[in-house]
Amino acid sequence: MEIAHPYLLFLGDVHDDLAAKTAYGIVDWRRDWCIGQLRLPGCAADAKLPEMDIAAAKAAGARTMIIGVVNAGGVLPEHWVETIVAALDAGMDVASGLHMRLGAIEAIAVAATRNGRQLFDVRHSTERFATGKGTKRPGLRLLTVGTDCSVGKKYTALALEKGMRERDLDADFRATGQTGIFISGRGVSVDAVVADFISGAAEWISPAADPGHWDVVEGQGSLFHPSFAGVSLGLLHGSQPDAFVVCHEPTRTNMRNVQHPIPTIREVIDATISSGKLTNPDIRCVGIAVNTAKLDEAEAKAFCKETAIEYGVPATDPVRFGVEGVVERLIKEFPAQ
Repeated sequence: MEIAHPYLLFLGDVHDDLAAKTAYGIVDWRRDWCIGQLRLPGCAADAKLPEMDIAAAKAAGARTMIIGVVNAGGVLPEHWVETIVAALDAGMDVASGLHMRLGAIEAIAVAATRNGRQLFDVRHSTERFATGKGTKRPGLRLLTVGTDCSVGKKYTALALEKGMRERDLDADFRATGQTGIFISGRGVSVDAVVADFISGAAEWISPAADPGHWDVVEGQGSLFHPSFAGVSLGLLHGSQPDAFVVCHEPTRTNMRNVQHPIPTIREVIDATISSGKLTNPDIRCVGIAVNTAKLDEAEAKAFCKETAIEYGVPATDPVRFGVEGVVERLIKEFPAQ
């Protein structure tokens, strides 16, 4: 896919910030690609971009409207169709990370054809994946895992790629979700892969590499989340990580959109090692990434310090405090291959 930018980010009328995490991720990592945002009445999310309607965005040079939201089931609300058609009629392409294909909606498909515009469904890969084989392959891999969904696995992986490259490590971010694909320009949305092929898709995005090369694989869901544990397990087996970082949001009590309680960091470490040993017996935890957005500075520093002492690995908020400690741990535990 070659999705043209600048982008107009469409936030619809989502009810909270987490529902707009695709848009937020693009802004945080590709702000220079974003020209404005379009919000419908009642939208509770704000990506802090200039407010624009379709005509203003087109006049400012927008080339693609990105549907920058996620929702349960990945369904495109019917009342958004009019806005999408208007973007196509204005000469923009439209890209979506939802499960529902844009072209499956007749009005959108007709408008795209009428205007000669492209529809990008980044969640749906055209690649045909094999089943996972679990055979040990050269190269090094790091996977971000979570105590819940939407706790910072993508941000942690991107921050680690940046920090590792700054230390002259050979590292590449491997996107496994729609936002990561918008940011990196490559990857596969594993939650849209047929279940039997999830581990094979993970092997495909993190293939055999030079002994010192790191693939930093974006994690999905949580082994403890009743909705997404299957995706998390397939990704763990296929990515075959040598190292993993646990991502955690300390103020939550229940997992997102379900009534199940948040597991402890220890439970996640133990479960990841137990399950991960199937394809990499040497898998180990090298750090904890804490999403401290809801803590003040003193609380955030104290929590990270206490967590590092309790688990014996570096603990940090990658966005607030950086990832130097985790990178140092990687260098120490995995000397030049």
